Amino acid sequence: MNSIDKKPLSLTIVNRHYPPNPGITGESAWDLTKYLIQNHGIDVRIVHVKRSDLGGGQVRLPIGKTFQISTLYKGTKGILKLAAGFFDGFFLLLKTLRVRRGPVLCMTSPPLLPFWASWLLPLFGVRWALWSMDLFPEGFVADGVIKASNPIYRFVEWVTYRFAPSHLFSLGPNQAAYIQQKYGKSLPTTILPCGVLLDQPRDPEPPEWRKEDGKIYFGYAGNLGDAHSSDFLLAFLNHFNPQKQHLILAVYGTKSEEILKVAATKEGVTILKNVPRSQLPYIDVHLVSLLTKWTHIAVPSKAISSVCAGGAILFCGSKEADTWELLQKAGWHIDESNSIIPQVIQFLNQLTSQEVVLKKKAATLLATDLQQKLLAAYEEVAHFSGNVSGK
Repeated sequence: MNSIDKKPLSLTIVNRHYPPNPGITGESAWDLTKYLIQNHGIDVRIVHVKRSDLGGGQVRLPIGKTFQISTLYKGTKGILKLAAGFFDGFFLLLKTLRVRRGPVLCMTSPPLLPFWASWLLPLFGVRWALWSMDLFPEGFVADGVIKASNPIYRFVEWVTYRFAPSHLFSLGPNQAAYIQQKYGKSLPTTILPCGVLLDQPRDPEPPEWRKEDGKIYFGYAGNLGDAHSSDFLLAFLNHFNPQKQHLILAVYGTKSEEILKVAATKEGVTILKNVPRSQLPYIDVHLVSLLTKWTHIAVPSKAISSVCAGGAILFCGSKEADTWELLQKAGWHIDESNSIIPQVIQFLNQLTSQEVVLKKKAATLLATDLQQKLLAAYEEVAHFSGNVSGK
């Protein structure tokens, strides 16, 4: 009896970053690609920009079939970087239309990638899903690059949300609700948090900076960019007690220079180039911030990674943010819209080692829940690509 060979299942992912670039969105795409290939045998193609930016992750070898485009500009000057990102998105989508197999999973970097996807993909009859990370053009308003009333901004926003994708994969429930409101309709939605570590490595021996001194070890390891609060980190630096608390600082980004200058003069601070994932479990409390005006627009992935490593968080931002929505059982809150310094002082004066232990236990339970959410979301991506039977 003759059998008809089934057409191999395929999915095309488009994003600015992909390994060996260490950007977190590229790491997330790599993790998903690995899962889809190993568990469902899906032919995954990744279209990305050939470049190497700062990132907090490990260097990985690419997996899946990769297709690169060259960027028009690799520098950091504002207007040139913005223009390059605009055209990078266009050329990424052109490349995607040429090499894609199956539906397209479109991420949100470079910033206006969804702007191009929202009309180019439907124009060519391509079924697509949006995997939302940082949101633009809203991010340009939050960053002060343009006003929301500007006609150019209003046009770009209108086009971006004019044609909805078939499915939304969002970082958290509050961001998902925000995006659906922007589209003006309900969409099939899956929560796919960024920064979840399925296999958390842990060094068997504490790193050199972690002493048996009875202190509570805080950490800020990652980007301190436009969406983050340098005031929060400065308040901590100026008011923590080095006799009871220690800060591990591995910071980069647009607001890092001032912080590093202050930190260099402080007792009880260890400045590192980076903190390997295998050393994250040795930090008790991770400092995380998100400016209120960036709520729903950006979600700090390092907060999720910190909890997955068994650490508690001290979050400075809005309680409406998915960081707090998802992780509040393992953390404490500083209201970014109110005076930060008195809140930080009160927190530091009242914090006990016993409280930290309880929050870290809650983090361990949350990590299991987040891992289950991630795997369930990966399965939804597999279904979206056409794989309904599994392996």
